[in-house]
Amino acid sequence: MKILVTGGAGFIASNLVDKLVEKGHDVSILDNLSTGKKENLNPKAKFYKADVRDKSIENIFKKGNFDIVSHHAAQIDVRKSVADPYFDAEINIMGLLNVLKNCARFKVKKIINVSSGGVIYKDNAKLPINEDETKGPISPYGIAKLTSEYYVKFYSSIYGLKFTSLRYANVYGPRQDPKGEAGVIAIFSNLMLQGKQPKIFGDGKQTRDYVYVKDVVDANILATEKGDDEAFNIGTGIETDVNKIFSVIKKATGYSGNPSYLPARPGELTKSCLNISKAKKILGWQPKYTIEQGLRETIDWVKATVK
Repeated sequence: MKILVTGGAGFIASNLVDKLVEKGHDVSILDNLSTGKKENLNPKAKFYKADVRDKSIENIFKKGNFDIVSHHAAQIDVRKSVADPYFDAEINIMGLLNVLKNCARFKVKKIINVSSGGVIYKDNAKLPINEDETKGPISPYGIAKLTSEYYVKFYSSIYGLKFTSLRYANVYGPRQDPKGEAGVIAIFSNLMLQGKQPKIFGDGKQTRDYVYVKDVVDANILATEKGDDEAFNIGTGIETDVNKIFSVIKKATGYSGNPSYLPARPGELTKSCLNISKAKKILGWQPKYTIEQGLRETIDWVKATVK
């Protein structure tokens, strides 16, 4: 199949591109390299340096004749969305609409839309959260991700564009930027390997569902052929708090110190864990990596690549 991956130089999407290329698909990447990295680009994939908001991406769609678009390009920082909701909406809503417009015009068969299982549901929902749980995003990022699901449904109903929305839990693994604003596991691993003190915002008892990037890639591969016109939670179904993440990484890296505790950040959930039974049933997907296995591979990558 001919597949376009937006944001394909980024953390999750570049791992996906590698797997799609390995499986023999004709893969193209659209990325403006604002946060994505050139070193993540697969040399066997076509690369277009462009922004999803640009009108010029029309030419990429026209030339590509894509069967599937996997839309990963996004502004992913919750704190940045709180500080600048307009910027967040420009990328996460207007960028998506530009992609959808071109999908419809150039007869793309299906879009895989990356949503979020960590921020679209209401806080203090019954855990693990299933897909039908009441929505209640408390950050502009969460609002935009929930809005994206409604827009892909609209394009499906009007233009016949098939979709699958994947609501990611907290994804971690190789290529996640340990110097960025998102990804506590990558950040902690990098700091502790250098003997530096990590910061924990709040009391560290806030929980997340941490899912390894290779498992997320597998869900994307399955979604190319299954799960039409549905939304799926992609996580582990296991609740893990930040204090445990710290202790596991501390043991794995040999770090001898303790974290610095700072005030909690606005716009963040206190607890999150996803029910993944729907993905198991319809996509035939389930995670293969435990948090300990995923952390080992992530720490090995940080050791080998981060200076």
